Amino acid sequence: MSDPSFEKHGDIKGVPSNNAEVAVEGEVYDVTDHGADSQLKRQLGSRHISMIGLASSIGMGLWLGSGTSLMNAGPAGIFIGYLLSGSIIWSVSHSIGEMAIMYPLPSAFVQWTNTFVDQSAGFALGWAYWLSFWITIANELQGVVTVMGFWTSAVPTAALITIFWLVIVAMNVGAVKWFAEIEVVAATIKFGFIFVVIISGIVLSAGGGPKGGYPARPGGTIGFQFWNDMPFLNGFKGFLSVMPTCIFALSGSENAGLVAAETSNPLRSVPKAVKSMWIRLSLFYILGSLIITINVSPLDDNLFGASGTNASPFVIMYRNAGVQPLAHIMNAVILISVLSTGGISGYGGSRILVGLSQLSMAPKVMQNTDSWGRPWWGLVPTLLIGGGLAYLNVSDSGSTVFGWFSNLTSLFTLFGWGMICLSHIRMRAAWKAQGRSVAELPWKSWAFPWSAYWGLFWCCLLIIVEFYLAVWPLGDKPSAKNFFANYLSVVAIVVLYIGAKIYYRGRRWNNLLEIDLDGPRRFYAPKDAEGGERKSFMKKWIKFPTKN
Repeated sequence: MSDPSFEKHGDIKGVPSNNAEVAVEGEVYDVTDHGADSQLKRQLGSRHISMIGLASSIGMGLWLGSGTSLMNAGPAGIFIGYLLSGSIIWSVSHSIGEMAIMYPLPSAFVQWTNTFVDQSAGFALGWAYWLSFWITIANELQGVVTVMGFWTSAVPTAALITIFWLVIVAMNVGAVKWFAEIEVVAATIKFGFIFVVIISGIVLSAGGGPKGGYPARPGGTIGFQFWNDMPFLNGFKGFLSVMPTCIFALSGSENAGLVAAETSNPLRSVPKAVKSMWIRLSLFYILGSLIITINVSPLDDNLFGASGTNASPFVIMYRNAGVQPLAHIMNAVILISVLSTGGISGYGGSRILVGLSQLSMAPKVMQNTDSWGRPWWGLVPTLLIGGGLAYLNVSDSGSTVFGWFSNLTSLFTLFGWGMICLSHIRMRAAWKAQGRSVAELPWKSWAFPWSAYWGLFWCCLLIIVEFYLAVWPLGDKPSAKNFFANYLSVVAIVVLYIGAKIYYRGRRWNNLLEIDLDGPRRFYAPKDAEGGERKSFMKKWIKFPTKN
């Protein structure tokens, strides 16, 4: 049976009937808005979450890692890899959309997992994801070194890491709204230049560059030459080897769920971010990967991870065609991209710690923020550890460090995506078990339940696939070193989960009938806090009381 203390008033979903002081029409119901129990400020709007959701994950994984994937799996291998991984994050984004609107919490999916799945799983996910964020910061700083190497090798690696580490720190120490504006500008640059990449890539593949076609076929067009000559490399294992890089390239897409906690009206903002997901997937990853497969040979010595200059395949495309100015501009866009992704990782890691603190899984001091809404106790350790880890690149090659970090991050990401899908499934199950109607949800995913099950299935399967690659790595012999370098993330997750299970001594999963669906929930009036008006047939017949 449904909770009798809750009823539907007009177009408002689940407003407590005993709440005497209802918000003014068009505002959020602060009295019941337990999602705002942190000290974070709700300063961000639709534009911020849409642009951050659209381009926050466009960084080293796409621009540089695609070169390694092309070299290992061939053009068809990398293209199919992005199609598959894109379908997974598209499914995950629908689960994020439905839950982030009702439960816009500081650590989002960590608190969703804690509420709807299991306290121990929430603990493991939270700390695992915090590790993932500082690994990503280190990897993006490593990417900066590779990008700068296209222009000069005179600056020491340690100096480059230090300089750009300070840039990422500067992005995060200002007001939250300043950080969001920086990310919007970076997203605009990335999003705008991808059209240049697509159009120019088509022209160059047709032999329209100053040097005509690819050197392997002088004077001719390239087209799908490499698809015909070498569509797949290294067999099925080669294809499997691109999946960690594809997942790493898409990691960070879930950050829209974290940003929702500091958005003035998630009901207005989050659906836009979810609906724009297909744009990012189709333009950046699918069309972007297709462009490099028809312009760059998988055997090019200059690809990232090969024996040459270790450049981005997008830069190589312009350089080989004789369009040097575009090669330099592309490299500058990549530099902005990796710094942007490093910045959002610092933001995300600090918010994860705020959420863990709210759940009493981290020191309470982690919740403290200053008057500008900056959680210093979460920001400082995330930025310090992430930046410090980047100095591994001083003694090891950039592509080697990238391989370690991307494999570790992709496993953490798959665990996080899987928990998001599982939390969505469990949330809907609890909603039904407690006698509530789907019509009461503020926003419904049209793809549920198939999208959630699709995402969960592939996340579980790919974790198994990565175990296979850790035991029998591509181009190397099985060894304990290779296994832990590639699969340490899963070991860490298992240890965290078992340790939390022993400590909390809880049941296997939370009881659907006992899950608190309203405690952390946010309620919405018909007219949102940003001035937009939700359509309602009943609205004109009901007069909403105002606050005194």
